[in-house]
Amino acid sequence: MRHSDETFKVQIYGVVLIDPDYVKERKVFGHVLAAFRYGREDLDVLGLTFRKDLYLAAEQIYPPQELQTKRPVTRLQERLMKKLGPNAYPFYFELPPHCPASVTLQPAPGDTGKPCGVDYELKAFVAEAQDDKPHKRNSVRLAIRKIMYAPCKQGEQPSVEVSKEFMMSPNKLHLEASLDKELYHHGESIAVNVHIANNSNRTVKKIKVSVRQFADICLFSTAQYKCTVAEAESE
Repeated sequence: MRHSDETFKVQIYGVVLIDPDYVKERKVFGHVLAAFRYGREDLDVLGLTFRKDLYLAAEQIYPPQELQTKRPVTRLQERLMKKLGPNAYPFYFELPPHCPASVTLQPAPGDTGKPCGVDYELKAFVAEAQDDKPHKRNSVRLAIRKIMYAPCKQGEQPSVEVSKEFMMSPNKLHLEASLDKELYHHGESIAVNVHIANNSNRTVKKIKVSVRQFADICLFSTAQYKCTVAEAESE
């Protein structure tokens, strides 16, 4: 999968190796499915599934159509076809720019099955027609991802202040927290600076910091998913 800067579209190039003795007079189709799972699989009952298909593209790979034979192949496709032999056929898909990036919501404790989020699947199958239901014995599946790169420039340094009043206390407890930067990548440590001005008559015993994942889910109504992904606590 690659991204085209000129058209802002995601292009998928690949090759399918076909066994003519197995396919015979049938055809080989490929399709790309983008789906959003917003509920646990064990809740799928009575034909209802907590899954919404966002995008589906399909194309006949074999026998190759006229458009396929005219489309230039990439260098990788050319090498694969040379290595796999005459029964290797190239395919191409182009996703529209509005397709969302792949994302997985952090499972909550006790969640089972496939995690919620947006996932992409590339499938090639043998059938008489494109609308035929594929079976496991005549299809192959690949999980693919559509990624979106983070901004190159950092934003403003995040910081927040809050004051808390207590009953029977003459003054407030003031808390200020800040980060050293706005953007963090996978595997990086998050440095949190905490400053407390305690003018109340209460005693601060521990400081707890947590990182939470938030995701706005827009289907039948707008909801927000939130889950704690990391925690730290002072001694």
